[in-house]
This record gives sequence, C-alpha cells and structure tokens, in this order.
Amino acid sequence: MMSEMASGTDETRENLIEDLRARLKVCIVVDRLLDQLQFIPVDTKELIRQRARTDGNIVAADLLIDAVIRKHPDKRPDPAEEEDNDQYVRLIELLSPSLVEMKTQEVYVHCLSKELITREDSEIVTNRGPRSGARELLRCIVRGQHGWFSQFLDILRETEHHELYELTGGSPDSGKFWSMFYFTVVVFTSFSDLYRGADVLSKELPNTAAAGGPESADISLRDYQMDVARPALEGKNIIVCLPTGSGKTRVAVYITKKHLDSRRAEGMSGKVVVLVNKIPLVEQHYSAEFLPLLKSTYKVERVSGDCQLKISFTEIIKKNDVVICTAQILENSLELSNKGEDEGVNLSDLSLLVIDECHHTQKGDVYNSIMMRYLRKKHTNIRKKKEGKEPVPLPQILSLTASPGVGKATKTKQAEEYILQICANLDASRIMTATPESLKKEQRKLVLKIEDRKEDPFGDVIKNIMNSIHTHAQLTPSCDLGSQNYEQWIVETERKAAMEEDHKVQACAEHLRHYNEGLNLSNTIRMCDALVFLNEFHVEEIRKKTTPNDDGQTIQITETERFLFHLFKENKEELEKLAKNQQYENDSLCNLRHSILREFSTREKARGIIFTKTRRSTIALSQWIQENPKFADIGVKASYIIGGGGQSVVKPMTSTERSAMLKKFDKGDINLLVATSVLEEGLDIPDCNFVIRYGLVTNEISMIQAKGRGRADDSSYTVVEVKNSCVTEKEHVNEHRLILMEKAIKNIKALDPKEYDRQIRDFQAQALMEEKVKKIKKKQKSMKNEKPSQVMFSCRGCSTQVCTGEDIQVIENAHKVNVTTQFSELYVKRENTSLQERRLDFESIAFIACKTCGRSWGTMMNYRSIECPCLLVKNFVVTLNGKKIPNCTRWADLPVKFPSFDYSEYAMRLAEGSDDEDTE
Repeated sequence: MMSEMASGTDETRENLIEDLRARLKVCIVVDRLLDQLQFIPVDTKELIRQRARTDGNIVAADLLIDAVIRKHPDKRPDPAEEEDNDQYVRLIELLSPSLVEMKTQEVYVHCLSKELITREDSEIVTNRGPRSGARELLRCIVRGQHGWFSQFLDILRETEHHELYELTGGSPDSGKFWSMFYFTVVVFTSFSDLYRGADVLSKELPNTAAAGGPESADISLRDYQMDVARPALEGKNIIVCLPTGSGKTRVAVYITKKHLDSRRAEGMSGKVVVLVNKIPLVEQHYSAEFLPLLKSTYKVERVSGDCQLKISFTEIIKKNDVVICTAQILENSLELSNKGEDEGVNLSDLSLLVIDECHHTQKGDVYNSIMMRYLRKKHTNIRKKKEGKEPVPLPQILSLTASPGVGKATKTKQAEEYILQICANLDASRIMTATPESLKKEQRKLVLKIEDRKEDPFGDVIKNIMNSIHTHAQLTPSCDLGSQNYEQWIVETERKAAMEEDHKVQACAEHLRHYNEGLNLSNTIRMCDALVFLNEFHVEEIRKKTTPNDDGQTIQITETERFLFHLFKENKEELEKLAKNQQYENDSLCNLRHSILREFSTREKARGIIFTKTRRSTIALSQWIQENPKFADIGVKASYIIGGGGQSVVKPMTSTERSAMLKKFDKGDINLLVATSVLEEGLDIPDCNFVIRYGLVTNEISMIQAKGRGRADDSSYTVVEVKNSCVTEKEHVNEHRLILMEKAIKNIKALDPKEYDRQIRDFQAQALMEEKVKKIKKKQKSMKNEKPSQVMFSCRGCSTQVCTGEDIQVIENAHKVNVTTQFSELYVKRENTSLQERRLDFESIAFIACKTCGRSWGTMMNYRSIECPCLLVKNFVVTLNGKKIPNCTRWADLPVKFPSFDYSEYAMRLAEGSDDEDTE
C-alpha cells in the first residue's frame, strides 16, 4: 500500500516538473543546483556541466531535468542507513543559505579533528572566502560516513552556533524534516531569480515584490558579490569593480536596502540617490532592479530629462527613499542650493550616493563636479572637527564600474596613479574586485583582419578628383588620402584659408573634406552609400547657390565653385557604374557578412549588436542587412540605434525612438541592432549572445563595455577590421592596457592601509588646489574688459563684414542674437526641416545663411513669439582690436561682455512698427 502511494506521489511530482519545465529551464542555475543533487551520477553531472559550458545554461537545465526524472538503479549497500543519510543531506541542502553564514574557520578546525573531512578537503575549504569556504565545507561533510549529522550538530553546539543548532533540529532524533526534489527545485528556483539578475525577475515575476515574494523579504547575493559588498555594509566608501554582467547593480540594490533598513532601525531617515550618466539607464535601473526589489518596503522614483514629472526635484527627494536620476539633474539642484535658492538639494540631505559607471569621475565630467562639492565639504568638516564644531553630515559613496581604465598610462606605476586618482575623486577607502575563478568564463573572441584591395576603381576615381582639386588650389598634402591625418590636414588648411581670406582654397578644402569622408565610407560600407553621401552634398551646395532668396536673387557662383561642381558632374556617371559592381566591394563587408551568417546559422536563437563608428555608417549597414535576401532567409531582423545629439548632419534619434527600439530588441522582434557607441554602456539584454565591433575600437574601457553587451553564457565577441581604422593594433593595445589595469589594481589593493590613505589625501589635496586655481583663472577670464565695439565679425565664406559686438545681445545668458535691421538685410532664411519634424522644445524654426555666399551663420529661433537670429561664432572670422582670433569656436573665447536682450523694449518697437503699417 505504501509502495503504491509512493509511486503515485512520484508520478504526480514528475508531472508537475514537466508542467513547470519551461519556467524551470529559465530559472535554474545549473552549476549551483547540481552540487545539491547527490543522487545524480558523477558522469551524468559532468556531462550536464559540459553542455552548460558549450551550449548555455538553458540547454543544460533541460538535460538536468531529464536526469532527475529518469529512474536510477539503487546502489545503496544498506537502504535503511542510506535513507536516513539522504534525509539529513536534504536538510543541509535546504538550510545551506543560513549555514554558510557560520564561522567557517572554527567549524573547519573541529570537523578536521573529528575526521569529518580529510586533509585533501581542507585545502579546498581554506583557499576560499568565508561563505564560499563554508559551502565547500558542507559539501565535504555530507559526503562523510554514517553518523556525520550528529557529529556536525555537536560541532555547531561546541562552536556556539546556537541558532544554527536549533535550526537543524537540535538533535538527530528531531530531524523529521524531509524534502523531495520538487521542493528543493522550488526553493533554489526562488533564489536563482535573484542570483541570475533582472532578466528573469522582471519578465517572470513582475508582481512578486508587491506580493511579498522572496525578493521583498531579502535579496540574495552570490559569494563574490557579498565579498565586494561587505565594506559598504559597514558604512565605508568603496568602488565595486566587477565585469559587465557580474551583477554590480544587484550589489548596489542589496547595499541600498541594507543601508535603508539600518537607518530605519536606528530611527533615522535614509535618502539614496542613484546617479547614471545616460538617460536610458535611468529607466533600466528603475524598472529592472531597484523598483521590483524595493517597492514593497521603500518608495522608489526616477528622474531624467525625458520624465514629465510635475513637481520639483527637491520635492521628489523629500517624498521618496530612493531616487534614480542622471547626474546633471543632481548637479543642477546642488548648484541651486549653493546659490541659496529654495528649490536646491544639499549633499547633507542624502545618506547614500550610488555612482554608476564611476570611471567617468574625472576632470570636466559632471560626476567629478558633484564629488568636488563632496570633497570640499569633507575638507571643511576636518577643519570643523579641529575647531570643536559640529561637522556637516555627508552621504556614504558607493561607486560602480566594470573598468576604471588606465588613461594614457604605459607603465604600471602610471596606471596605479591614474586609478588612485579616481579612488581619490570618489573618496573610496577601498577598490573591491572579485577573483577571476568566481566570475563567468571569458567570451569567445575573434579578430578578422583585411588585406589591401587588389582593385578599387571606385576609390581611384575619388582620389583622381581629389588630386585635380589639389592641383587647382595648389595644395600638396603629405599624407595618404582617406586617412585620419589627411582629415586633420584639410581642416587646418580650411581654417588657415579663412583667416587669410583665401576663398578659393576654402571652397576646395570643404569639398576635399567631403571626398575624404566618401573615400572612408567606401572602405566601410557600400560604394553606393558613399556615392549617395557625395551626391547629397553636391545637390545641397548647388541648391544653396541657385535657390532665389526673398528678393528673387540668387547667390553668385564663383569660378572655383563652378569648377568643383563640374568636376563631380563629369565623374558621377563613372562612379554610379562602379557602385553597381559588387565585385569591387570592400573585404570588411565580406567579413561582416560571414560573421552575421555564422552567428545566426550556428545558434538556436541568435541576438546581437554591431557597433560602428558613425551615424551614417550605422544607418547604411542596417539598410544593407535588411536588403540582403541571405540574411532574411536565416531569420535576421535588423534595425539601428543612434544618439540624440544634434552635432551630426544625420538626423538624430529621440530617446522615445531609442527606447521603443530597445524594447523590440529585448522581446526578440528585432534580433540584430546596428549601433553607435551610444549603446556601449549599461545596456542589459540578457539574451544578447554576440557582439561585433565593425571598424570601431577606442580605449580599454569601451572594449570592456562593448564586450559586456553580450550577456548570454555562450556569447561571442568579434572585431572586424576596416581599412585605415587600425582596429587590430588598437585591440592589442587595449588588451595590454587591461593587463596593466589588473596589475595596477592588484598592487593598489596590496598597499598598506596607511600608505593608501596618505596617497588618497595627497591626490585630494592636489585636486582641491587645482580647482581653486581653476576658479581664479575662470574669474579672471570672466572679467571681460574689452568693449563690444572692438569686435568685428565677417563671414567665414566670403569675408563680408557682418556686424560689430555692439549689435550682439544675449538671451538667457546663452544665445547670442543680432536683431538689428542692418543685419536682417545680410542673410537669407532656409527651412530647418529636421528640427521641425522632431518638434523640439528649443524653437529653432530656420537656418540663416549669408546672402552673398550661402555660408551658414546660425539659426532663427522663436523666443517668446519673436524671431531672433541666433549666431554661431564658429561661422565667422572674428577680429578683436584689429587682430584676427584663430580658432574662435565658442563665444566664451571672447573677452567681451555683451548686453542682455531687452525683450520688452524690442517687443514695443515691433508693435510700434506694426501700428505704423496698419495706419498706412
């Protein structure tokens, strides 16, 4: 009867496991669970682990479930004895999350003396950290001979682990707890969600926090995560340096919760601000990590430039326990407070400041501005303590990074100084890292080189055009066409020509710069894409010259411009013919094609990112993939993501458009994204399993960040070389820098604490002194003694005298405008379609350009219903006291204080002019 009941129960459990198989495959952490299942044969375990390494966790989890359900022959010599032993082994398995908190060293010594473990076992235990060592100790103990459980209980009692002793039953006779596999799986599944990261938590358990699920009660960390978090739990400022995908954010959430819990227990309020450096990361950290894990206990909110919150940042800080925001928002609020305004926030209002991607905390970065405020307060507190005064409270600082980098260091000592400077900027008492063996294995890496083209007739035609221009303008470049050095040379040539009013060379230099870019594009993307770029440039240039202005007049075309337009026209047909011949396409595209085909044909579900250098190449590569039938046949669904800044001629993407595309990528509606470096930091797509860098390699930090986008266990990282990109050499340099960085961090961690503190103090004192000197210089520079009448502006394109400084006024301390009648007769307005389509809050309604040569001067902005011509100083040659100023690209470069725009006076003048017209 009992046998039939057991059989029925087993069948019920097997059916239940089958019903839950899909979820279990996602939730189970195979390597951790295998250690707990003693009944699976060793050879079967090894096979499952091998599949985890080669095919990923999900495939291995499926195999593990099969192994559990499969019936195994009973090899136990004594069934009664084995049944008893198995009961206690399962009890230890279930209680292991609590047992690993034991005093490992004390328990280990007693276990060794009672021969519960061997000398060989002791080496495994002692070479690990406390929690990891405790886990290994338990594994060794349960493999012992009959009677191990009662001896282990005696050891817990002798070492004064009273709570653990009672938890395990207090004596062998009271061990009536039992657990079959299903319950073990459920327990470990509930913890595995927390171990694995936001992907499972956010997708599978969206409401568990509110419902009081496991994460709302506590957040579990892996051993290495707990090790790096420990100093922060003691209230110390630290840098957590873990590779991408290793759970830095989870560590931050854990520390945040423990920090708020301890403040609440002490009757004090806690305020945590989490800083990120990019807008998309605000929503990601909020939705995937902080909100699901903390919302049952604490109020969590996010703020960024995209948020449409109706209350001030100060009120948001007051009303919430945790606020996630971009760093600039906090900096702005701190500055308001510094000026004595009510709407500002003080650092003393916060109890914990979390800084994500903290390697950006360097001179000129907003992170560093915030931390300099912190260091000034800290320095003031030291003085106050000496004077017996009450110091101002400062928040604890928790900093996160995958790589602090080494800057321009080439030697270990230089790398140490660079990293120590970052530690000083962040006031870090320690930099915490994990041992390599505790982290996931390294990605598969492949570098694809290219050889010089045997034939490049398309590029030869462009080079011939460029050489014809060189001859026309009497220019003799000393570097290869298409190279970065040539780009720098031609920019300098144009600048010099503008200063000397040599408009012939100026016009030629502008065209040469575009041909050089076209040559680069033909080496990166398709020839037809390069031709489109060149054609668009010429069409726009001709349109500027031939479109009648408001007076019905057209801009006069110079002989040089006529020569340049004709040169392109006579070569255009040949370029179109060559662009259609695919045999002349560059080898880089071939390598990229093979890489994409390999990833999608060898993976069950491929999902990847291609990083490339420019917005134009990003869009062109996406189109190339979409138009290729071979990619469609293997299920490639491609799109692109670019940045939102307005510096490029390519229309930028709004944050809403980027977020929508990322959601599609996360869901799998899009499985291949082509992107600029805008996606390198922080993007967390768990199913992303390959990353390709196409002709794009910068520094070691970017390399680590880009590789880290491949979050899946079996992810790969490929570098595809592009002509003149030098990516192979740069990749080797970055690998060397990475080794240098790891060595430097190791040396820093080995420093005597007193020596470390001394160096940090020295770096901080130096930083404060440099900031003081910088402020003095800035103040001196801001003392603009030159009169506006001494400044003259002339068109950079044709040298037409435009205005003097007396005509310039300033709107809101930023926009330099010229609203004089004389100036309005010198420019023409052109439609600003891209800005109109985007409907930006900044109401720039048109471009303004020189009526004589068509050179762009700036934009027409709509300021409170008044059209104001807004000038960009880089479009003019500036003369001060009769001397031309070289490289004047910012208004701040001019030692002149311009008067503020008087809106009321100008509005009245316009109204009077309108009344006169009505009277007439």
